[in-house]
Amino acid sequence: MGPVMLTLTSPVETALHRLPAGAKMATLCGFTVGLFAMDGLLSLTVALVVVGLAYAPGGRPFMQAGLRALWPLWPFVLVVAAWHALTQAPAAGAVVILRLVAAVAAANLVTMTTPLSAMIALFQWLARPLAPLGLPPRRLALAMALVIRFVPVLLQNAGLLTQAWRARSSRPPRWRLLPPLALSAIDEADRVAEALRARGGAG
Repeated sequence: MGPVMLTLTSPVETALHRLPAGAKMATLCGFTVGLFAMDGLLSLTVALVVVGLAYAPGGRPFMQAGLRALWPLWPFVLVVAAWHALTQAPAAGAVVILRLVAAVAAANLVTMTTPLSAMIALFQWLARPLAPLGLPPRRLALAMALVIRFVPVLLQNAGLLTQAWRARSSRPPRWRLLPPLALSAIDEADRVAEALRARGGAG
């Protein structure tokens, strides 16, 4: 799965692919802040519908890819829903779930429509003021871009590990997933490092 880390941009061309990375990242930041400012079910539902409509111009394959990227969230959604059901606060749970799904769906949309090279260029420009402190802007930019790329992969790995655990045990996994998830992250980092070396390094 490691090489996929460098090629998460969707091959299905949409109008969003042609927008500058800076504009998309700024919109994503503003949208996410707005989500946390909302606490009503209606407003959060509208926000999620807006994100869904942003996927629509890419057609069915693009929308299906977006839904697949959201699938690893189901264990978190289940835990939040169960906890708020036990505490008799289902509406609060629905708010958390809507906010989580909308934020991740928006982030996935940016990831799917922004090449890694464009992300690196943006973060490199943002990190330029740190150069006098001895911090290489390009390496910082690459690190930040890879963190963004890692999130959906780690969520997917967590979902797969949860499914594997539930197939073998009726007990909740809780902390037991942390060691294999950490090893999975190290393995992914190793694969990405090999891919970067094959492409000339971080520069």
